[in-house]
Amino acid sequence: MIVVKVGGSLGIDYDALCEDIAALWKQGQKLILVHGGSAETNRVAEALGHPPQFITSPSGYTSRFTDRETLEIFEMVYCGKMNKGMVERLQRQGVNAVGLSGLDGRIFEGKHKDKVRSVEDGKVKILRGDHTGTVEQVNTHLLNLLLDNGYLPVLTPPGSSFEGVAVNVDGDRASAAVATALNADVLLLLSNVPGLLQDFPDEASLIKTIPAAEVESFMKFAQDRMKKKVLGAAEAVQGGVGKVIFGDARVPNPVQYALAGNGTTVQ
Repeated sequence: MIVVKVGGSLGIDYDALCEDIAALWKQGQKLILVHGGSAETNRVAEALGHPPQFITSPSGYTSRFTDRETLEIFEMVYCGKMNKGMVERLQRQGVNAVGLSGLDGRIFEGKHKDKVRSVEDGKVKILRGDHTGTVEQVNTHLLNLLLDNGYLPVLTPPGSSFEGVAVNVDGDRASAAVATALNADVLLLLSNVPGLLQDFPDEASLIKTIPAAEVESFMKFAQDRMKKKVLGAAEAVQGGVGKVIFGDARVPNPVQYALAGNGTTVQ
């Protein structure tokens, strides 16, 4: 089992990704695809007059502040345009893909956090009205029903709170939760960089390997959104996933390229 998470940043070749996934699926490889859509969400939010607001937690993680209006825009893009775009690409390649959000069937489920702490001008502030959460449970029964009957699940945030409220969940950590729950052999975290860079943005400074027991010590090299990827990798390997690879989604055959040892491997 391979869980592939692809980000939503600029520069990613989704056509190449879906062609590669289709080739592996036709060879009998079980896969789940999880995707983001951040760049397109930002564009649509700006166009609708509700620009994105990003906050930094006291521990240094950057995330999107998700009020109700932002959540609705998020659902439009992630669950609509991005998800169905992925499904269409895969269907054209002969893959019977099924696109679902983590809210559907409570595939991603966790506690709703309605307030968050944000560091602004050196001071910690409490922001209320947030719709975020962390995936604590994965509906493996529904995922296995699809997988066992020849479907390829294409998943995207948001998830569901325990009370059934839609919550924005981090895609990398959600992917780690899925990979852990399904005892995946590999979790691929693909984005618009070749892997974890020791001297960002110098791509020549790629860190090739990270021992599983030392993942958190490499957090100091992670910039911005990469912090959540490193955190997700740590959670996955601690949860029993065979290995995690940070790979490049801009290249031809990005999944097979990463599986061949290109990128940053955590094992």
